[in-house]
Amino acid sequence: MAKITKKRKVAEAKIDSNKFYSLNEASALVKEINTTKFDSSVDLHIRLGVDPKKADQQVRGTVTLPHGTGKTKKVLVLCTPDKEAAAQEAGADFVGLDEFITKIDGGWTDVDVIIATPSVMPKIGRLGKVLGPRNLMPNPKTGTVTNDVAAAVTEVKGGKIAFKVDKAGIVHASIGRVSFSPEKIAENGQELINALIKLKPTAAKGIYVKGVSLAATMSPGIAVDTKSVQN
Repeated sequence: MAKITKKRKVAEAKIDSNKFYSLNEASALVKEINTTKFDSSVDLHIRLGVDPKKADQQVRGTVTLPHGTGKTKKVLVLCTPDKEAAAQEAGADFVGLDEFITKIDGGWTDVDVIIATPSVMPKIGRLGKVLGPRNLMPNPKTGTVTNDVAAAVTEVKGGKIAFKVDKAGIVHASIGRVSFSPEKIAENGQELINALIKLKPTAAKGIYVKGVSLAATMSPGIAVDTKSVQN
């Protein structure tokens, strides 16, 4: 059994395990209990009342966080030559097609987001075995398959994130850094929850938002009152 460190014990002591915090309270507390020396990621975990095994209860989408994620995302744009200049001007880190298809086929995935034009999708379809498990495969539902590559790059660089419910019915997403103010963390978190509520599948019955937890890297989770984030 792993030994609990002194820092972890101190952090856990500051959390009332019997209390469900408001998102504002949790956002302030997550900064207080952070023990890392680096600018930790702040993550929100939302357990939904859906059955991910059923196609009509899949939940996935995108949301633009009002304050961004605090992380500069590396973006690859796969497109034809006529779109390359627009993608580069918008701030894409990598732009091209065949050379990157070859690199990805060899296992290279040193990017955070891949954007592609519809015309090149037949070429990159075979990369699904490499990109799929890493959630990097371009998808029209997340806005990463588009002819307007410049707008897509701008959105990603500006704080747009993609999310998807996992096999356990939970959505995990980074919503900022511990260096953010509590207000920015809370506003980003609420924006994500609002997006999830709008995407509630009609087939989902009963309680939809079953649990919400906020945590920083290597810090214990803070239980958030689900009712407070749905008003």
